[in-house]
Amino acid sequence: MYLVLIVITIILCVLLGLIVLIQNPKGGGLASNFSGSSQLMGVQKTGDFLEKGTWVLAISIMVLSLIINVSVKGGAQKSDDPAQMELIKKASKPSAAPAAAPLNVPATTPAPANNTPKK
Repeated sequence: MYLVLIVITIILCVLLGLIVLIQNPKGGGLASNFSGSSQLMGVQKTGDFLEKGTWVLAISIMVLSLIINVSVKGGAQKSDDPAQMELIKKASKPSAAPAAAPLNVPATTPAPANNTPKK
């Protein structure tokens, strides 16, 4: 189900990109190729069709994104592989604590920096 939704979303994204590239930002675009009113869709109809198609595809992508987000189970997926589960258990166990440092070691202070300018 998840992969089907992803594939549909990718197809819609490609279609949206194509529709946006067909349009001209100043209103020409594909509509400028239809000069006669006897055309099937005409100048105004083509612009309306492309605009509505853009809105429909954009809203569809948003809705599919929300559906994908809800349909995916959150958190890490459990594995049925016993070898992998054993590695996880071994890695999650704390290892032996390192030996404690002696308490009577004097702290060293850094040497003062020589800030005199060179000549």
